[in-house]
Amino acid sequence: MILDLHAHSIKSDDGRAKVKNYCQWIKTRDLPIDGFVLSEHRQFDDESDYSALAAEFGITILKASEVETEYGHVLVYGVTPALSAAFDFADIRLPLAMVLEQCERHGAVAAPCHPGRQRVGMSAHIETYGVPAGVRIVETINGGSRGNEDEVAQAMADELGYLGIGGSDAHIVSHIGRSGTRFPAPIGCEGELVEALKAEEFEALDLKAPQS
Repeated sequence: MILDLHAHSIKSDDGRAKVKNYCQWIKTRDLPIDGFVLSEHRQFDDESDYSALAAEFGITILKASEVETEYGHVLVYGVTPALSAAFDFADIRLPLAMVLEQCERHGAVAAPCHPGRQRVGMSAHIETYGVPAGVRIVETINGGSRGNEDEVAQAMADELGYLGIGGSDAHIVSHIGRSGTRFPAPIGCEGELVEALKAEEFEALDLKAPQS
């Protein structure tokens, strides 16, 4: 199963895509993904129900969050009400150590995203703050990366022994499915996604169409 683990809808302040339009684009373009994860910025969208859309299009639609720490942005999978109450997802100065600790305590998984990006990526802050304890997974392939950002991310992952995931970081419809993560078994809910990430059997994929 291939999931795009990083996407944003109009629920994010800079997102311009409706979830139904993502589904339509995936189907009309026959994209090689089975679903996607909506990781809205600085929040967990617990009010939206995408089950009808998922059934209509035969696409897995899951939810996560993207929070902000001193090491840059971090994807959080497996958000529960208890985790939402543990810290303020809207805080743009969250300590990464605290986010990792609370995720571990509440059965979630935290993964720094686009870590090769300046300012909002983890690699840009290691010299200042040191190598953080507790990171196991980082996003090594990001559909919105420019220049050598993914190369920097992969080099950091190789050096520090991190596992890599892939996500499009889509904010507009046509960017969905540019990157993804392959899992060995079907995933149908957030809990199963967390279990699959903790099993550490996955592969980051660059799914961008080759330029002609």
